[in-house]
Amino acid sequence: MVAVCFYLHIHQPYRLGRFTFFDIGTGKGYWDEETNKAVLERVVRKSYLPTTRILLELMKETNFAFRTAFSITGVVLEQLRKQKYDEVISNFIKLIDNGCEIVSETYYHSLAFLFSKKEFREQVKMHRELVQELFGLKPRIFRNTELVYSNEIAMQAEKMGYRGILAEGHEKILGWRSPCFVYRAKDGNIRVLLRHYKLSDDISFRFSLHTWEEFPLTADKFAAWVNAHNGNGEIVNLFMDFETFGEHQWPETGIFEFLKHMPKEILKHPDNEFVTPYEAIRRFPERGELDVPFIVSWADTERDLTAWLGNRMQQYALQKLYELEERVKKTGKADIIEDWRKLQISDHFYFMCTKWFADGDVHKYFNPYDTPYDAFINFMNVLEDLKRRIEDVENHKITRDVAIKFLGNVNDGNEFYCVDGKIFRNLRELAEGLRKISSDAFNYHVNASKNDFANWIANCIGDVKLAEKIAKLNDAKLMRRAILDRIKYLKRFI
Repeated sequence: MVAVCFYLHIHQPYRLGRFTFFDIGTGKGYWDEETNKAVLERVVRKSYLPTTRILLELMKETNFAFRTAFSITGVVLEQLRKQKYDEVISNFIKLIDNGCEIVSETYYHSLAFLFSKKEFREQVKMHRELVQELFGLKPRIFRNTELVYSNEIAMQAEKMGYRGILAEGHEKILGWRSPCFVYRAKDGNIRVLLRHYKLSDDISFRFSLHTWEEFPLTADKFAAWVNAHNGNGEIVNLFMDFETFGEHQWPETGIFEFLKHMPKEILKHPDNEFVTPYEAIRRFPERGELDVPFIVSWADTERDLTAWLGNRMQQYALQKLYELEERVKKTGKADIIEDWRKLQISDHFYFMCTKWFADGDVHKYFNPYDTPYDAFINFMNVLEDLKRRIEDVENHKITRDVAIKFLGNVNDGNEFYCVDGKIFRNLRELAEGLRKISSDAFNYHVNASKNDFANWIANCIGDVKLAEKIAKLNDAKLMRRAILDRIKYLKRFI
């Protein structure tokens, strides 16, 4: 007999919006809400909804002999809930209620383990709590971001209470051994399930490749390849991205028809079965110790970290990001901590990868940048803005009370009386007045000998930082823009 463990990973990042050097310190938001919403809508329509419906139908048609496992990042669950894709979440709940399994991971799909064990543990705990809230169960199997694995990672997962962990079953860690057995991590008791990358990639990467010698891939042909492991393996682990179905492989390729028939073709063999990861480690004995003293992943042919840490830009960006950890957490500001964690999403660093822009790598499918250098510059501008927000808190320059004071009306008697008859009581009114002010009136208040607006902002409102900026401007439109940016920034603290 041979058991099949079918596992799908679901993730969509928060993408950054365009953020230039001139946006730093203006209060501009970081995230491209429009693009994030549009991409998720497309993936839900093309992949998540049709695939979950097929999986539910397959379970019924096979009398629940077919089942699968999922890992769903916290950030995609956030987006699904925010955009009210209730049917997608409901379908996952139904799948899990009927015997499928959900696997634990980092909430932000991050590389935190490589830079901060504390942050790694916090993100795993966040994800576990979200899974318990939504699905009512506590995951017992762990997968690290992009199947990043080593002896040390397995040990950490075991300390956190996990019974099993997923990893890439590549020759560089297996040598002559087969990925079709359960292994035990070195110096521990946690069990390791290894991805059968050849069979998995036949579906996820080669399915629609017309130059592939095995094209077209049919369900019965694939089932025969699985059956060939009868007698020389106990479990075939098929691990791939959920978006394989409908997004990476479009419906026109026949991928949905393949999915509808593949499990039933495998189950035609009387001794075959589908198992979830936890069932696998309970049912099958470990067949040896797996010693992986170095880092491996399921990315590209090298199966290493070069997709995220292969060039100086990526290394520098990650280093500077994690250097902020202690300062970020000491602020106690939920918005700063959340933005910092969203910046850990591994996709930001994949977008900076230089080695893939010469080929057709599927991971750049959702890349919003023209070049990796654009991705790096954009990211570092955002990071600089985040640092300034941290400094404001550290230096007590801006607190909630201060922000309210700066945005509120001045005390009676401190109003600004414009030469054109307008009266300004707060920054918003000043910005509106500057939109309509005549050149003569503006030049009366701002000239070579004085800047009445800057003086009023400093002495009556008390915002010295804004006053210093206004003092350098002699154009009403630029002045108004600076005031509106400051208003937007100050609102973050309220």
